[in-house]
Amino acid sequence: MAGPETPELARSAESGGADVVEIGFPFSDPLADGPVIRRAAERALAQGMRTAECLQCLRDVRAAVELPLVPMTYSSLLEAYGWERFADDSTAAGASSLIVADLPVDVRPELRRVQLVAPTSTDERIALAAGSTDGWLYLVTVAGTTGARTQLSPALAPLVERTRKLSKVPLYAGFGISTPEQAAAAGELADGVVVGSAALQAAEEGASSLERFVGQLRAVLA
Repeated sequence: MAGPETPELARSAESGGADVVEIGFPFSDPLADGPVIRRAAERALAQGMRTAECLQCLRDVRAAVELPLVPMTYSSLLEAYGWERFADDSTAAGASSLIVADLPVDVRPELRRVQLVAPTSTDERIALAAGSTDGWLYLVTVAGTTGARTQLSPALAPLVERTRKLSKVPLYAGFGISTPEQAAAAGELADGVVVGSAALQAAEEGASSLERFVGQLRAVLA
């Protein structure tokens, strides 16, 4: 999540072996997110992190690491800021792409972004998302919110199977992946994993804790 500590945490994630850093731009009603990310968003908003401040944070992170940076937020923020203005300003600040969690694939198709698909997505929607996604496709492994879970979702394997029949783009699995064991299991199916809530929990213990956690994930995915 964007905040004063984000550049240091991004450096730790990079040192741990992360391939991409997702930076949350906080929103007051994050419908796709569970309690950990909601609390992080509330803290960020309490620290005064609004869109302009988040963009400055993105610039600071860009100066600190060489990894691709992907802001993640909600459509209301872009609506308020201006769709084209946000796309231009985030790119100028160092964003490599963008994730808008609640924006359907056929809305604002001109906005370059990573698309999301879920177990409930039809083959038609999966093909549409895969055809317009920016670089890779985000597989939502559960029909619910983000957050750590005790086991890998059984819906991931059939979602990967369906998606691979429809597209050749890389597939990254997210939502609910929180341990190295789960990451390893997901990595056998998909091309990579997205870990949010568990990474934020590790970050709450400090930058070194986050680096160790990312290193554990990197080790099982190498």
